[in-house]
Amino acid sequence: MARKRFQRGRLILRGVRNPVWVGRWREDIIENGQIRRREVAEILGTKADYPTRKLALRALEGRLSPINNVSYRPRPVAKFSDSAEKWQRIVLPNLKPSSQPPMRSQVRKHLAPAFGQVAMKDLSGELVQSFITDCHRSRKTVHNLIATLRIMWNSAKAWGYVSHDPFERLVLPEWDAPEQPTFSRDDVTGILSKVDPYYWPVLWLVIQTGIRRGEVCALNVGDVDFDRSFVEVRRSRSGRHITNTKSKKPRAFPISPRLAARLRDLAEGRKPDDPMFVSKEGCRLHPDNFVARVITPAVKALGLSGGLHAFRHGNATAQDALGVPLKTRMETLGHVNTRTTMQYTHLLTEEARRVPEMLDEYFDVKGMVQ
Repeated sequence: MARKRFQRGRLILRGVRNPVWVGRWREDIIENGQIRRREVAEILGTKADYPTRKLALRALEGRLSPINNVSYRPRPVAKFSDSAEKWQRIVLPNLKPSSQPPMRSQVRKHLAPAFGQVAMKDLSGELVQSFITDCHRSRKTVHNLIATLRIMWNSAKAWGYVSHDPFERLVLPEWDAPEQPTFSRDDVTGILSKVDPYYWPVLWLVIQTGIRRGEVCALNVGDVDFDRSFVEVRRSRSGRHITNTKSKKPRAFPISPRLAARLRDLAEGRKPDDPMFVSKEGCRLHPDNFVARVITPAVKALGLSGGLHAFRHGNATAQDALGVPLKTRMETLGHVNTRTTMQYTHLLTEEARRVPEMLDEYFDVKGMVQ
């Protein structure tokens, strides 16, 4: 079937109390493997949006632009539910393991019920905006849902299901991240007094470096240079999966000689690929279990709130109080994009090496040396 010639479409003003501009045109679609033409009617906006017919015609021209383009090709007709099923089957398994469960839950609980029976070609910005308004979830959840929908939409566009962008001029609810818990120097002292001394070495590393919980649980013996006193972070653990770090590139930071000596004793007799930290049962530390079984009971006993991430915030606060340069803080905490030419020795300056000793003194962890 030859491509439909250039169209100008038809414009109709419909309604009395709340009039809307409706555009009508023809387009080719692929249905059941066959190309056919259908007439499309779509609301372009209200009379308030486009007070004059001339302005509404401009909106219609913009909507017809993809169809009148010489590169236009018929697109397959698919419902959102079909596209979502395909996306979960061939795209989602390639994302980070930690991202897969929440995204799968978002599609099942929210996106599929809202858009499942809508044809992808008909999923408009108005429908998405209505979904945002009617979604009685937290503002953070709404932001996450739209982020997942955008990822799915990119795949649908690559597959030829859609060509338009329903996210243009989308209005999302304002959301400010809540203030994160931070463990002060006194909090750290109290928590250590409540934690089994068996786990002091891992907490010492967390306190001194601000390493993320998934990263500390993924450390291997070979990631620690006991002679030169530094740690190289290459991986992160989420659930049972060990993947690349958040920045997808290794970063390194110095540790104090006392901590390096303590970790050397801990690693005695182990191979480089063995886990640096293990539970009392001899298994690699699991981030969730370690927090739930070791950290949380101690924190609750003191009437505090927070997990390993609160140690990370405490580390950042302590470095600021100690006057550590911003660049050193950001590199140690992994808050900057890793430059392609950056090697771990970039962080092993004399200035950076003084930081671990200063943090040991600040948090008064001398009692952890055994």
